[in-house]
Amino acid sequence: MNAWDHPLIKKGMPVQLAKRRARMTAGERSLGWKVGLGAPAAMQKAGIMAPLVGYLMQRGLLLSGSTVSLNGWTKPVAEPEICVRMMSNLGGGVTADAALAAVKEILPAIELADFDPVPTPDNLDMVLEGDVYQRHVILCGNTRFGSSTAGLTSRLIRRGKEAAKTTDLEALTGKLGDIVAHVANTLAAYGEKLSAGDVIITGSITPPIMIEADENQITHAIDPIGEVSVAFTQE
Repeated sequence: MNAWDHPLIKKGMPVQLAKRRARMTAGERSLGWKVGLGAPAAMQKAGIMAPLVGYLMQRGLLLSGSTVSLNGWTKPVAEPEICVRMMSNLGGGVTADAALAAVKEILPAIELADFDPVPTPDNLDMVLEGDVYQRHVILCGNTRFGSSTAGLTSRLIRRGKEAAKTTDLEALTGKLGDIVAHVANTLAAYGEKLSAGDVIITGSITPPIMIEADENQITHAIDPIGEVSVAFTQE
């Protein structure tokens, strides 16, 4: 069975994509796509074979250094990620190698999500219908051509100190080629396509960071490309 043929994914994806189309009909612009619950432990707990796929809209895009009010959020989470930007369209039946060849560039990103409800094997359709917790994304203006992560270092700065550092940016997320191919193949299975210019945020490089009440800023750097940051307020 393909990952996108899971019964609850078959139930939730059409609803999610219908909401996306309705937003675009109302005048919103698409930014791209995201994956969620892609770490091995998260997939095992949710009973899935591959990450869930959600969408990104331009309305959710923030400039680096923006301040976000978390008032009304239930369980705010920040995720340091690699973002890929597509150079060409991809349909279904895509291999990892073909997916990598279609990537134009990579860049640092932070996703902000509201992790509610907690995912279980029984509520994946609800998670998909809610766009896999997506609230905002912050993208770096600096990029690196191609899809290779060789020679890169991801650093997470929290409360002014380095809280995490790794030179294996795909250890927790899986390989970028596999992720991009999975997004393309999932979209094709539900009547959509991955298009040139789309971005994909590819999953959290570290375990998701629960944003605490006294948290004021998080920065994600991918050296030597650049960094992005976001500040928080509870007001």
